Amino acid sequence: MKKTITGFAASLMLAAMLSSCGASAKPNPVHSIDDLKGKTIGVQLGTTGDTLAEDVEDATVEKYNKYSDAVQALKQGKIDAIIIDSDTAEAFLRNNQDITKLSEGYADESYAIAIKLENTALQSEINGALKTLSDNGTLKQIKDNYDSENAGKSAYTTPEGTDHSKGKLVMATNAEFPPYEFKNGADIIGFDIDMMNAVCDQLGYELQVEDMAFDSIIPAVQSGKADVGVAGMTVTPDREKNVLFSDTYTTTHLVVMVRKD
Repeated sequence: MKKTITGFAASLMLAAMLSSCGASAKPNPVHSIDDLKGKTIGVQLGTTGDTLAEDVEDATVEKYNKYSDAVQALKQGKIDAIIIDSDTAEAFLRNNQDITKLSEGYADESYAIAIKLENTALQSEINGALKTLSDNGTLKQIKDNYDSENAGKSAYTTPEGTDHSKGKLVMATNAEFPPYEFKNGADIIGFDIDMMNAVCDQLGYELQVEDMAFDSIIPAVQSGKADVGVAGMTVTPDREKNVLFSDTYTTTHLVVMVRKD
């Protein structure tokens, strides 16, 4: 075990400490999705959950740069619920025994890679690589390594002798979204990172990952600061006005996370 705990791991530990200190004082007022009406909902700024929470009748929406901050606020009773990706919720639930999720799903999502509007050539390349990785089972292997009973046993590694002669491909992400992207010490790891390494290995690029706020990712792709944006990003009509999207590389759903009764 590493002696130094940083990034996302430190945030999880802080959230767990809050529970042991009795920070969660208010009873849970949300037992179904209908109960969200009039409540205070936490979201990560710029996410699909942010957009959907704005449509909840009479709700107050608190927007956080990191889901870990929203979890701390939930445990302290500052908010009543969080709308969050199911896989990310599970990562928090494993480390916080005083929170849970509703049994009913909130919304389905399909994740794709954001690409600059004019760059149809790169879109075509990436779609071809994704198809190959899906057909040969690599995408499933990568997903299983982060989200199955065999997690950690099938890590993706670049095949020996892989050609990266096309140069660097810059990926903008937000490393606060486990298991898709999160920090392990100084490293950024996760399903999206491995998936994009596999895509780059197929296409002859070397992957370079740039961490930033979630709502900065699409502007980074638009400006050319990054070639792609990958951060568990859902395709929406508003986003399609600003970037191209690849084919879907995984599907998931949003859930509602609350304090335990």
